[in-house]
Amino acid sequence: MGQPYYLLSGRLQTPSVEPGRPLKVYKRPNSETLYVRGTVKGQSIYESTGTANPRQAEEYRAKREAELWQEGIYGKRAVVTFAHAVTAYLEAEPRSDSTKAYLLRLLDHFGTIRLSDIDQTSLDQAYRHILRDGAEGSPATKVRSVLTPLRSAFEFAAIRKWCDRPAFDKPRIPTNRTIYLRPEQVTRLIECAAPHLRPLLVFLFGTGARMSEALELDWSSVDLRGKRAVVWQKQGNERHIDLPERVCAALAALPNRDGRVFRPVRPRKSRSGQGKEVGDAYSENGRTSGGQIKAGWSVACHKAGLPGKIRTWVPKGKQTERNFFVPDVTPHDARHTWASWQYCIHKDLMRLRADGGWGNITTVTRYAKVMPDADRDEIMEWLGITA
Repeated sequence: MGQPYYLLSGRLQTPSVEPGRPLKVYKRPNSETLYVRGTVKGQSIYESTGTANPRQAEEYRAKREAELWQEGIYGKRAVVTFAHAVTAYLEAEPRSDSTKAYLLRLLDHFGTIRLSDIDQTSLDQAYRHILRDGAEGSPATKVRSVLTPLRSAFEFAAIRKWCDRPAFDKPRIPTNRTIYLRPEQVTRLIECAAPHLRPLLVFLFGTGARMSEALELDWSSVDLRGKRAVVWQKQGNERHIDLPERVCAALAALPNRDGRVFRPVRPRKSRSGQGKEVGDAYSENGRTSGGQIKAGWSVACHKAGLPGKIRTWVPKGKQTERNFFVPDVTPHDARHTWASWQYCIHKDLMRLRADGGWGNITTVTRYAKVMPDADRDEIMEWLGITA
């Protein structure tokens, strides 16, 4: 194991007796890295200090020893850090790319602060440091980007008795008006979209699938003959969805029959100039609410004459202004549209809840009586449903 060392006059020396120091610094043969070894409160420790510097190794030893004593007296919750909780949370099971991105931003902010030291004041400071608009960020952004991932890590830690259950104030999110489109608007939107996006939009409006469910859909989960598909919710639940005639026709026209059903088309430089290439799958990259098709959706909405506003800004390091159309309707509103259409057709909230994969009936009631009954025949014609 090598010889034990401790710090005297700035040098590592071999001790004969080392009273009051349960942990000792070791140097292993054939290794520059220093280690600590010993027993504290009945817990055997043998771990790397992560450094070859004797003074830094001694600082590590002292800090680690103090942590272990405190843990032995007050329990593990007294010493577990946010970094430890996040690492364990990410290793416990696969997490989405967006969840990882949010947690890494939180990790950069909180680092090795103990869980017991993170409170509402710490959360308010995190809003100011992490979000682009700081404390002025929208309630929805605060919840999505900071509060929800923070709570997830704390819930994970609380179950393991590393901390108390989280008790953070949740910003009040204003109730927005339910946005939906009529069949003629959806048709115009799809016609104005890029060719590779049209089947995806037909699928979203025709099935009510969430964006993540649609982009992760594999051909092995599609049965065109049986007009069914299997998608997976974020919680890992399997959900079977019916495919209307219009959706089946759009999928049947796609050239591929293996791998992901919907695939991105990206610019590609070639000898003859600018070309395009089809990717294997969309990348999440921490984007939500349709961010994967943000540019294509914006162009289609603008061409279709849907309401929105022009955002103007000067990119960092540039001098020329850029403009981007921000539509009032988002890709997730395709799900709202589908739900409004379905209730208009069958007037059954329990059926809508089951078909849409919602966890409670309260969420579904927002779609009751949204679409006028006069639109029922046009909706059924668009979906290809016969009376």
